[in-house]
Amino acid sequence: MSKISLYSNRDNNRAKLAARNAFLMLVLLFMAAVSLFPLVYMLLNSFGPNVQRAGNVRSVFPSVWTLDSYRAFLGFSQYSLRWLLNSLIVAGSVTVGNVVFASAGGYAFSKLRFRGKNVLFYLILVGMMIPYQVTQVPLYILIVRSFKLSNTYAALILPGLVSSYNIFLTKQFFQQIPNEVLESARIDGCSQLGIFLRIVVPLSKTVLAVVAVTSFLGNWNTFFWPFLITSEESMYTIQVGLKQFRYANTTLFGPMMAGAAISTIPMFILFFSLQKYFLEGVTVGAVKG
Repeated sequence: MSKISLYSNRDNNRAKLAARNAFLMLVLLFMAAVSLFPLVYMLLNSFGPNVQRAGNVRSVFPSVWTLDSYRAFLGFSQYSLRWLLNSLIVAGSVTVGNVVFASAGGYAFSKLRFRGKNVLFYLILVGMMIPYQVTQVPLYILIVRSFKLSNTYAALILPGLVSSYNIFLTKQFFQQIPNEVLESARIDGCSQLGIFLRIVVPLSKTVLAVVAVTSFLGNWNTFFWPFLITSEESMYTIQVGLKQFRYANTTLFGPMMAGAAISTIPMFILFFSLQKYFLEGVTVGAVKG
């Protein structure tokens, strides 16, 4: 085969590769635009006029740029800021609980030996397979009728204080930590708690960041359980509070968009503060060796 043919085939391969990469880039850009459009639409219309119906909004960009919708949201109820505080307390407590208890449970299942360990772990796996909606009725009966905890922070926090998935996730990660490292610390006189806090936790920042971000986002955005367990306006979370802008015949569209925009701020702060560890953690187990 001549050199001209070799160069021609090489150029054709490069052209095909460039065309394929360009096509994939266009597909990714389209998917990103579709995913980001609701967020951009919400943010832009939060700076629009205080309209009462979504049908009054004819375009993505508001006709008049104003802060009236934010003023209307803050003045809608005396508890508008309290809703944000409630969500922050609930989501923050659940996040701390999952980081602490899920990591402790994952460490116990991966590195400790005790009777019934496998049976308990299999029960946790079974718990992961049960749909969230199935547990709501017995959980409601337990919280409201047995413990009388409706309209309390305990009712909002306790059901999500630790999840089966996070225990499973941390357990799988901790199994990758060499036992020799832990045995060396044990020989040096380090206690079990010291090994966990001084060795295992510093080596597990990636998986703990994943647990923190997913737990916070999941509980910050949850609606059904807070709506079910709270009846006093002062105990609403922000997601339940935003429902108050929807009436039978109309919707306070502008203030709702403003409240939704404000509610995204803590999620962005948490994600970007833990972005380095989170992006490393989502690839845990993807590459072996």
